[in-house]
Amino acid sequence: MSAKQISQTQTYHEFISKRVNLISPSGIRKFFDLLASMDGVISLGVGEPDYATPWHISEAAIQSLERGYTMYTSNSGMPELRQEISRYLKGAYGVEYDPLGEILVTVGVSEALDLTMRAILNPGDEVIMTDPHYVAYDSCVILAEGKPVMIPTSQENSFEVNAVDIEAKITDKTKAVLLGYPSNPTGAVMPRDKLSAIAEVARRRQVLVVSDEIYARLVYGVAHACFAGLPGAKENTVLLGGFSKAYAMTGWRVGYAAAPRDIINAMTKIHQYTIMSAPTMAQVAAIEALKSGEPNVLEMVEDYNRRRLFIVRGLCDIGLSCFEPKGAFYAFPSITITGMTSEEFSEKLLTEEKVAVVPGSAFGKHGEGYVRCCYATSLAEIEEALIRMKRFVRKYKK
Repeated sequence: MSAKQISQTQTYHEFISKRVNLISPSGIRKFFDLLASMDGVISLGVGEPDYATPWHISEAAIQSLERGYTMYTSNSGMPELRQEISRYLKGAYGVEYDPLGEILVTVGVSEALDLTMRAILNPGDEVIMTDPHYVAYDSCVILAEGKPVMIPTSQENSFEVNAVDIEAKITDKTKAVLLGYPSNPTGAVMPRDKLSAIAEVARRRQVLVVSDEIYARLVYGVAHACFAGLPGAKENTVLLGGFSKAYAMTGWRVGYAAAPRDIINAMTKIHQYTIMSAPTMAQVAAIEALKSGEPNVLEMVEDYNRRRLFIVRGLCDIGLSCFEPKGAFYAFPSITITGMTSEEFSEKLLTEEKVAVVPGSAFGKHGEGYVRCCYATSLAEIEEALIRMKRFVRKYKK
């Protein structure tokens, strides 16, 4: 049947999976598209480091290309990379994973999240998560025929979730709890004692915890608690991590999952038919990052911290209440004093003052009333963005 014949009898919409129709396009991408059509915009929207990948990491990948290392690797990833990930997790958090059967190298943490949901969920299974949350969380659950179950968080509770609220949401259909701390979009970091209480509930109620820790290295004045490293938590935890944020390697697309062997085996089945293996040269770069990239991480974290303090103080000074983020590189100020929705605020700010932020509603129902401001940009640009935002807020403040 030709395209013309199809258009006469039915729409292409009817060919689309019902699961795909249940999810919305990313609210972040909408603003990236607007941004691309404008000049002179200061972007506080893109959630990636403004640093280039440290040269020694890129050089390792270049050398691998020069030596002809361009073939597939093992589906699970290069053995050396899995060994380095295992060493890192043991050294940093005291949690041990067998690199031969409990670690899978993926195309970024996004693939690891997708694989996890497809590997563990049956139709109708429920996954508990916070609201607001990273944009892919609920969509990955829906695409795996699961049901997202939300727990609201807010500035008043520092965007943290507690074990009591999680347990109240557990039903006989609950398969997992999905946590993302340090948080995108809020910058919240969960205290170890609260995570331990959640681990105890998950263990007692026999549900998995999927812990997205891509921002684990980007914390300020607090320690990151690896969920799998909590007492008794490893056995029912799927730990997701990667290299994009801490090592400024977003475009390299390399991440990993660490979990009990049966879960990794199930994820690998899907991975081998859809991806085959993460890019070889990116895996070589990740090995170099783990072996020699620590000074680079510390330097970037110190710089992000200066920017963090500057932007939070600046947002509060112009009247946008903002709790102090302790991780990642995002501030999540309230914009309720303007009387606008978060999408209205973001669109007007972009068109009138050429400052790009992301509406909080892109991250869930309870993100409404906030916007996400990424401070992984220069202090000079942050300063100018704040000047423009101050002018904008004064104009629209109720």
